[in-house]
Amino acid sequence: MPHVLVTGPTRSGKSAFAEAIATRTTLPVTYVATARVHANDPEWQARIERHRRDRPTLWQTLEEPLELASVLEKAEGDCCYLIDSLGTWVANWIEVEDLEWNARTQKLLDRLSNTSATVVMVAEEVGWGVVPAYPLGRTFRDRLGLLTQDVGAIADRVYLVVAGYAIDLRQYGQLVQAHTVNASISET
Repeated sequence: MPHVLVTGPTRSGKSAFAEAIATRTTLPVTYVATARVHANDPEWQARIERHRRDRPTLWQTLEEPLELASVLEKAEGDCCYLIDSLGTWVANWIEVEDLEWNARTQKLLDRLSNTSATVVMVAEEVGWGVVPAYPLGRTFRDRLGLLTQDVGAIADRVYLVVAGYAIDLRQYGQLVQAHTVNASISET
């Protein structure tokens, strides 16, 4: 099974679709959760717990909010890694400078390109609305958008999930622009 990117807006069904793809591989699945548990946020804790309960019991769960490249470095061919989500991973690194961010992103992309494991990645689409009024919001939106472009260029299948429907972008879409990690955000 090839690498797959599943992207879409909030509550679109993208995680459920990605989980169905992982299940269909018939490979052992490792669910890589990028969310951090926040002890002072009971609503967030309840969301994480609901996600845990909804996953198949045979799946292994790996909670890794920061080192996705290391996870992929250890990934082996006869398994599937479902990473949910890239947006949360970007948020976890939001305060690092562009130089460090670009290095981390490049390392992740290199590992993704070189792993023989099947990797299904979930990413949020956040740039469909207004430009955020504050710098950190713009940084998040830009970093996630560019990362999603880079992952999409590597992935064999790219799906956009909207309102519970998935569209195969590789089948119906056309690559518009190839982004490179080393280009600064202000250039793109």
